[in-house]
Amino acid sequence: MVLNYIWISFFLVAFVVALVRTIFFGDTGVFAAIVQSTFDMASTSIDIIIVLIGVMTLWLGIMKIGEKGGAIHVISRMFSPLIKKLFPEVPDKHPAMGAMIMNFSANMLGLDNAATPLGLKAMEELQTINPKKDTASNAQIMFLVLNTSALTLIPVSIMAVREAMGAANPADIFIPILLTTFCSSMVGLISVSIRQRINLFNHVVVLYLGTITAIIVGIVMLIAHLPKSEIEKVVSVGGNFILLVIIIAFIALGMRKKINVYDTFIDGAKEGFHVAVKIIPYLVAMLVAIGVFRASGALDYIILGIKAPFEWLGLNTDFVGALPTGLMKPLSGSGARGMMTEAMDFYGPDSFVGRLACTFQGSTETTFYTLAVYYGAVNIKNSRYTLQYGLLADFTAIIAGIFIAYLFFH
Repeated sequence: MVLNYIWISFFLVAFVVALVRTIFFGDTGVFAAIVQSTFDMASTSIDIIIVLIGVMTLWLGIMKIGEKGGAIHVISRMFSPLIKKLFPEVPDKHPAMGAMIMNFSANMLGLDNAATPLGLKAMEELQTINPKKDTASNAQIMFLVLNTSALTLIPVSIMAVREAMGAANPADIFIPILLTTFCSSMVGLISVSIRQRINLFNHVVVLYLGTITAIIVGIVMLIAHLPKSEIEKVVSVGGNFILLVIIIAFIALGMRKKINVYDTFIDGAKEGFHVAVKIIPYLVAMLVAIGVFRASGALDYIILGIKAPFEWLGLNTDFVGALPTGLMKPLSGSGARGMMTEAMDFYGPDSFVGRLACTFQGSTETTFYTLAVYYGAVNIKNSRYTLQYGLLADFTAIIAGIFIAYLFFH
């Protein structure tokens, strides 16, 4: 429903702005520009999809090997002690615990098809120990906020779109997204823990969060002390090295499990093809709407309005062009993907704005959609403070994403 209103608004606002420009400013070419943008963006959508099919086929094939080889189980075992401390209301060995850990693991690996069913299963199990069936429990709130903050290790779809848009190195946003999503996840986790009075100074929690934070801080400090000319090289080599290690690790896990690695890859690749094809109508719809919105001048006016106070303060405003992606993400995943793609098309995939838009896209989840689906599945009407803390994580991702993008790409 939210996406429906957004899509209609793009066309209606674009028409009104174009009408005003024609009547009051004599801009007779604006309507021709709008119509031309519909053809241009529809053509751009298909160009993207052609490359996207290949990349998604490859990566979902690799992901299927990891899934069948037990990658989710490995990550689950690694983080199980931490999850138990963050959900004190859930009894040890309760089915909800296993479903939550598997959901988080699938999300980290970018396995959306596996993550959603596991997430819904986790909500159903948490509902069995919820004393107020129409009101979100503390455990459900923590689970949803951690889901909306979207800690992701492998941003497959974003790298695929960057490849389709002609980026020189599609994986160069890998480390910035990892750092940004870490910040949003930590803020979501800590804020909810404080609200629920969960002891974050427990030695298990301190060990896990302290170790992860130390690694992240170490990466940032290393990058911050490098000459500007070396940063892009380090990010490129580091990001591609980690991705290659993950691929090799997945294959090794598959061999260890004695699965048919090749046939498993083919099964996942088939899913990748179907996923890419399914995206076509949504991508065309959103890119055409956003193209119309920009061609009318409406998007430019919004960006100028956001720029003005920052310019008045004497701050750099290069980040403003990517903000529509960050602001759209909590409302609509399809809308944000369209904004990201249009930003790369307009500014260039290797531009600062293009890379920042990708960082925004990969750093949070669609908060409103996630809450509607997960709470709707168990008939919860009172979500308490879930939305506020989910949006706090989203806001953190925008702020952190800007700082990190300036550090890496500006």
